Amino acid sequence: MSVSVVYWSGTGNTQAMAEAVAEGIRAAGAEADVMEVANADAAALAAENAFALGCPSMGAEQLEETEMEPFVETLEPLVSGKKILLFGSYGWGDGEWMRDWTERMKNAGAVLVRDEGIIANEAPDDGALEECRAAGRDLAAGA
Repeated sequence: MSVSVVYWSGTGNTQAMAEAVAEGIRAAGAEADVMEVANADAAALAAENAFALGCPSMGAEQLEETEMEPFVETLEPLVSGKKILLFGSYGWGDGEWMRDWTERMKNAGAVLVRDEGIIANEAPDDGALEECRAAGRDLAAGA
């Protein structure tokens, strides 16, 4: 069994979170397929029962708009009943982008592993990375 972790990262912070999620998936006995969103296929991802998506806050607290937002738009009608983990980092604001993203996926019928997603201000600290690992274990358990 393989669980995909698809992310976009500009500074490496969200990538570090993606790698921690993958560590948790592997600790639960599953394989983790970590990939940048540019290398992901929405239809293939939607064929999985469970997966993770990571993106930092950009601009006015929104998803990265050239790669991640178009990917999420394509994926959105396909997520009903899927178990999904959302995560990402931010440098300003209060996490509105994640609240919007989780609400969007819930409205599309997704079952979120963490109702509020996982966010880290700038570089994820040890607590945020451990939360990513724990969520990865939970995600794998439901795959």
